[in-house]
Amino acid sequence: MPTTLVGIDVGGTFTDFVLLQDGRLQVHKEATTPEDQSRAILAGLTHLGIVSAADAPVDAELVHGTTIATNALLERRGARTALLTTAGFVDVIEIGRQNRPHLYALHQERPHPLVDADLRFEAVERLDVNGNILTPLDEDALALTVAEINAAAPQSLALCFLHSFRNPQHERRAAQILRRACPDLVVSLSSDILPEYREYERTATTVINAYLLPLVGSYLEHLTDALAEAAGERPQNTDQQRASLPIRVMQSNGGAIGASQAAREPARLVLSGPAGGVVGAFRIAQLAGVEDMPPAAVQNSPLTTGQESGRQAPRIITFDMGGTSTDVALCPGRVPRTTESEVAGLPLRLPVIDIHTVGAGGGSLARVDAGGGLRVGPESAGAVPGPVCYARGGQQPTVTDANLVLGRLDAGQFLGGSGAMELDVSAAEEALAGLGALLGGLSVHESALGVIQVANARMERALRRVSVERGFDPRTFTLVPFGGAGPLHACDLADALGIPRILLPPSPGVLSALGLLIADVVHESSQALLIEAGSLAQEPAPLQELSAALEERVKAVLAAEGVDAPALEASMDLRYRGQSYELSVPLDLPAPDSAQASAAVQRSIEAFHAAHDARYGYAMRSETVESVAVRLRGTGPGAALSLPQEPLGHPDPEAARVAAKRVWFGPNGSSPTVCYDRLLLRPGNRLDGPAIVFQFDTTTVVAPGWSASVDERHNLLLARAGS
Repeated sequence: MPTTLVGIDVGGTFTDFVLLQDGRLQVHKEATTPEDQSRAILAGLTHLGIVSAADAPVDAELVHGTTIATNALLERRGARTALLTTAGFVDVIEIGRQNRPHLYALHQERPHPLVDADLRFEAVERLDVNGNILTPLDEDALALTVAEINAAAPQSLALCFLHSFRNPQHERRAAQILRRACPDLVVSLSSDILPEYREYERTATTVINAYLLPLVGSYLEHLTDALAEAAGERPQNTDQQRASLPIRVMQSNGGAIGASQAAREPARLVLSGPAGGVVGAFRIAQLAGVEDMPPAAVQNSPLTTGQESGRQAPRIITFDMGGTSTDVALCPGRVPRTTESEVAGLPLRLPVIDIHTVGAGGGSLARVDAGGGLRVGPESAGAVPGPVCYARGGQQPTVTDANLVLGRLDAGQFLGGSGAMELDVSAAEEALAGLGALLGGLSVHESALGVIQVANARMERALRRVSVERGFDPRTFTLVPFGGAGPLHACDLADALGIPRILLPPSPGVLSALGLLIADVVHESSQALLIEAGSLAQEPAPLQELSAALEERVKAVLAAEGVDAPALEASMDLRYRGQSYELSVPLDLPAPDSAQASAAVQRSIEAFHAAHDARYGYAMRSETVESVAVRLRGTGPGAALSLPQEPLGHPDPEAARVAAKRVWFGPNGSSPTVCYDRLLLRPGNRLDGPAIVFQFDTTTVVAPGWSASVDERHNLLLARAGS
């Protein structure tokens, strides 16, 4: 692994950089360039000295979190995509499921399919539920269909035949014919992308991959070429290949993978950026040794921290507030993962970190609706034109403008007082004054407080959804806010949910980029099984055969990434007979002989009963258990993160004090507030709210009734006064 690593997280407003070199971290921010994300990336790498046409390129590796896939789905600007499926099943992606997202809404609009009706084509073939051929693939008819596909001129095609997860023979042969007749057409096979049952979800996931493939592939190729060009790595002769900095891309499952593999399966990148934040927050909490507390002790227990040898399974709620959206995740001692997610109303059945997203960020636009009510988001000012105070042409007030007018942001200390961006306070006040007039004559500060309260309400609902609505008591968790705007709102949200503790990493504004740096190299694969688990325990040969194929598949991908001996973690999806949904439980693999494999299956069955009882409050141990699918996750270690430690010193923070000003925290007027420079705060320093802490990548609000202390690793630990 190169000695220099750079994590790059592209957000809606800023592109964040974290440089790890010789054990030292350096952070940087650039305004995102939505029309071409590589421009901001190149600018940041040039600033950090990683690329330069004048000097030899630095031996570095980039780990990139991108929003290309996410934005393409949200904005419906992916490739012109066709679908080839078994005759009679072309409308599966439009019929979908009979789910009602809004149960009592009389008029609901379904998301439009990614493939229009005139781009859906049929193939004459049929397999039975066990993969046996009922109707052979009619290659003569397929040749005529291929001509129709060619005439329709799609850029990409999803190939999804009925029951191909049992037998991919027809899909692979059809793909050969298509590629020979249409060499420029990129093809995604469902038997490669998602070899599991459930036709709608398998078809939809394969279509998503096909829809994104040309766009993501083109972007990664363009980025690679741009990096090589910027580094002056031009070939000396026509036979020499252009070199470039190696790039890995963050996947939705919290692991990184090489750019070439990422380009082949872009559906795995849909939650690329937010995943890095959860990985980074969990690791920081591990290093801080944050412990959970039982509900009964919440109100009277002190904040507990320790050394690295302390608790390695912290219970945290991550709160990532950027410029466009807020991502939250609940980590009950582990990073939560799921294979059942939905993006832009479309099912995505690939492994992802379980993250809930709402359209509330620093750039969220405030407006008055037709009924005279105040609305904030989900529309965002983005990087261009940005908030009104950025003086780039924005006219509509945002959450950032409200924080600036209230004094929680400081024009002179924005981006750490570097002077890289000037904030126009008077323009923000004028915009909020106009909003206040539309709300019945509210003052500038009243309208700004209203914007903050509405935005907080949206984010509070998101936090409740991942905690209270899933049976978790948020009072037993630690809130870890990050992103450029997270620390501004953390105390308000912790108060709303009764969360007694907040952990602020040393660089919360770029924590997602830091998470990219330390992410493991990961590849996951799955395969449908569909057999009674009891029968599998008696005769485990099908499991041994399937697990060997999965292991070979995962190891081959990771070997191409330089991971020769990956750690393997298997799981099995189980359910009771008659159920429609499964629970995933650990499976002890590899199992070299039949006796070990049988014992592994039996342990998984027992784990399933326990998991079902924990989730639903009962278990049916006499009922037949069915094995639906087997999953295998291969992992190669990422970069080690070791934050510098210093002994605790004197509690007086006076040396870090840089200013005092009046800040609005409520409708009763402003309060005198002390401001500190975080770089000058030392381990052991304690400060009481109200206080503001400035640093380059974010601004932290310590609200009235809260106190903060600096631990040995320079984390800020916030707690309610008296707790």
